[in-house]
Parts: sequence; C-alpha cells; structure tokens
Amino acid sequence: MAIGKMPGERQEELFIAASAVGALDNPFYAALDKLLRKSGFDEFAEETCREFYAERMGRPGLAPGVYFRMLMVGYLEGIGSERGIAWRCRDSISLREFLGYGLAKTPPEHSTLSKTRKRLSLEAHGAVFGWVLERLQESGLLRGKTVGVDSTTLEANAAMRAIVRRDEGTEYDAWLEQLAKASGIETPTRQDLAKMDRKRPKKGSNKDWKHPHDPEARITKMKDGRTRLAHKLEVGVDMETGAVAAVTVQTMDGGDTASLPVTLDETEQRLADVGAEPKEVVGDKGYHSNATMTGVKKRGLRTYVSEPNRGRRKWKGKREAQQAVYGNRRRIKGERGKRLLRERGEKLERTFAHLLGSGGLRRVHVHGHEEIRKRMLVHAAAFNLSLVMRTCFGFGTPRGLQGLAAAAAALADASAHSLAAFFRHIGRVLGLQGTQVGPVRRSAA
Repeated sequence: MAIGKMPGERQEELFIAASAVGALDNPFYAALDKLLRKSGFDEFAEETCREFYAERMGRPGLAPGVYFRMLMVGYLEGIGSERGIAWRCRDSISLREFLGYGLAKTPPEHSTLSKTRKRLSLEAHGAVFGWVLERLQESGLLRGKTVGVDSTTLEANAAMRAIVRRDEGTEYDAWLEQLAKASGIETPTRQDLAKMDRKRPKKGSNKDWKHPHDPEARITKMKDGRTRLAHKLEVGVDMETGAVAAVTVQTMDGGDTASLPVTLDETEQRLADVGAEPKEVVGDKGYHSNATMTGVKKRGLRTYVSEPNRGRRKWKGKREAQQAVYGNRRRIKGERGKRLLRERGEKLERTFAHLLGSGGLRRVHVHGHEEIRKRMLVHAAAFNLSLVMRTCFGFGTPRGLQGLAAAAAALADASAHSLAAFFRHIGRVLGLQGTQVGPVRRSAA
C-alpha cells in the first residue's frame, strides 16, 4: 500500500447532495429536536418572551426557542461560556440542524446571546425551567415527596487582584502601600508589601473587601483549597428520580442554615406549580441547627439531616427545639433514614458533577446573581431533559450516545474473540491442534 498524500488547494464544490449532509446528523440531537417540537417548546418560549419584544418595530431578533436551545447545548456539550457555545454551534452541522439554521444561515454570535439574556427576565427563564418540570411529571420522573438539599461554590467571573475596599474603594496594592508608609517605610518595595501582607490578620475579610464589577461575589475557600471570589449554588433534588426541582444562587454569608429557607421556598413553589407537595427534607450536617430543625418542622416537613457531634446538649427553655432535634435524630437512626442519607451522596453529588463538572459551569462567565441564575435555570432544565431522553431513548447526552456506540463496538470485538477461543477449545478437545478451527483470518499481503 502506497503512502497517502495530503491534498493541496482545491476548488470548492458548487453543489452538494442533501443526502450527504443529512447523513452527518447526530441522532441524539435529532431525537431531542423531535421531543421539543412534539411538546411545543418553541411556541411556548415565543409566547412567554413576547412581552420583551416590540410588535412591529425593528428587524426580527433572535428567536427565543433558538436562544434557549443554544444554552441547553452548553450543558450537553460541557461548554460554560456563551462565546464557546456560539463557536460550537457554528462549527457543528448537527447543531445547525438542531437550531433550525441548516447550512444556508449562520447561527448567532455570542454577543447576540448575551444581549438576549439581558433582555429576557429571570421569570422567563424560570418559566422554561417550569415547562421542563411539567414534562418530567408527564413522564413519571418527578415525584416531589422527598427533597434533598445541598450547596456548592461557583467560581465568580472576578479576579482577586481587582478587589477594592468597601468604604473607600481603594485597591489592594494601594492599601498596602498606605499601611507601609504609615508604619515608617517611605518607599516600600514589593518584598516589603508581601512581608507586611503575610503578617496582617484577616486580610481577606468580606466585610472590608469587594469586587467593583461583581459586588455579590464573596471571598471564599474553594473545594480544591484555592481562595477565590465565589457565589453559592443551592439546589433541591427529587430523591426518588434525581430531577432538579429548584435552583437558587445566593451569597456565601451565613452558611447553609441561612440559605436553606430560600431554597425550600423555591422548591415548594416549583413543586406546587406541577401539583406535587414535598413531605421530607434530606440534608448533610451543615444544615443542622436548632433554628433549622424548628423552622422545617413548622413547614410540616420531616427532616432527615445528619447531626454533628455536639456533646451533651442543654435544653432548658428550648422545648420546641428539643422536640424537633430529637425527632430528626430518631428518624436518621432508622432504616429509612440511613438509606436516604446514603442516597444523598449519590443523587445530590452526582447532580453537581453533571451540572458543573461535565456541564462546564464550575466557573461562571457572567456577573450578578440574577444573570448567574438565568444560566443555571436553563442549565438545570437541560439536565432534567437529559433524564427524559435517557428514559425514552436510552441515552441522556450526545457523549453518552458516543460511549454507547464505543461499548457496542467493544462488545462485538469481545464476542468475536470469545467465539474464536471457543473454537480453539473445541479443536483441542477433538485433537485437531494442527487443523485451523474457527474464523479464518486473511494473511497480510
């Protein structure tokens, strides 16, 4: 066989057969497009967002259905930035077909995505999330009886070197120079500033510092040990099916016990909109406190929250809190409580892995809680749609379909090897070692 050569400059084809282009379609996006069209998603999105557009003035803008589909592509392809989403949609024939553009039209640029996101309200994004919840309930994938709550950090689109003082707006380096001059160093060097900064306690306090372009971000320690500006993402998940029932984005102030009531309010509202009612709440030990147990009990919900070891408690004058804490302690020691706490790690941690890890949004690319929550609502809606796709078609993401094809090919290869080994074994039993038994392989030319 002769070596192949890379072709040089060639003349572009004037015509191309439609069958040749259609053969390149991704079956996952074809199935997802069929599901969305059958359920009337594009018409729903257009009607929901109609109030944000003029009736007759100006040229037609980006169709709301296309906008939400592109953000869903971000989850399915693991792309967090809108610029990356736009590049991917321009590059893929399958995604062009999924968006309804084909080869004749060019998908929108990232600036169009950004402007459309700012134009549409948070309620419009929430309506799309609610529409997907309705599809989940129709498919039997949303029960809503037992809800698990957990939180994680989202790295903000803000650099630590750009923080300023909350009172004066002074930058960090300028503030260190002022401290150095006040201590008697007239012309401090970088080494002097670094030495002074190391000795200064509480140098990263959120009470003193903020980012000028993202004041809602807070200085915090990330999961990997780095100190960064971050936001808090908290979700409510159906413990029976793994579906995301609610998404909230909050500040890092106050810990999990302070953010839980907001997430429970959102979860109860979302489930009520689809005719479901939560009965139980599952959480880790970060959510355990007297106020939390009492507040959740007043909502009429049973708690299954891990209890930290606080030693012997004193309950004088705290009868209501004592009853709530003891009731939670009794439930988590039972068989059902132990099973729910084991499943918490599976359902909740796996949700974060899909949304942020493989979904590409561990670091956000927008500023402000409202804009971040818009992205996360559509991101979670795409995650829920993947559950429907997995139930109906057997795979939930295009990468899952790729893995399924690779597994099928590996299985076929393993079957061929097993069959050959079987024939060799039969040959040894029959004493035909010298005779070739089994599939005949062609010798190399």
